[in-house]
Amino acid sequence: QVQLVESGGGSVQSGGSLRLSCGTSGATWSRKCMGWFRQVLGKEREGVAFIDSDGKTSYADSVKGRFTISQDNAMNTLILQMNRLMPEDTATYYCAADRALYGSGYYYCLQPVEYRYRGQGTQVIVSS
Repeated sequence: QVQLVESGGGSVQSGGSLRLSCGTSGATWSRKCMGWFRQVLGKEREGVAFIDSDGKTSYADSVKGRFTISQDNAMNTLILQMNRLMPEDTATYYCAADRALYGSGYYYCLQPVEYRYRGQGTQVIVSS
């Protein structure tokens, strides 16, 4: 059973930083995709970033250059370092995971909003 537990959300002023962590268990696929998505009440979920088993990362244009996704495999922890936060980053952030897909001779990841497993979310509030 895959379990994901986020922590590290909170309130910060515009320009500040937050570090989100996601403790994972049960995600034992040999090739996997781990990522973050966010959601504002009443709006569509938005993929933020993901990382694959090779350490390759992908970011939404809205967070490129400000957010960094990484993983500590020894601790089974996924990290999202968020710098230069802006009010439009305010949302509930979810950690998500799924098996990597295989097609045309290679493994690939979909966007985090498509993953089957997710945590309960952690709220981030950025004030101007």
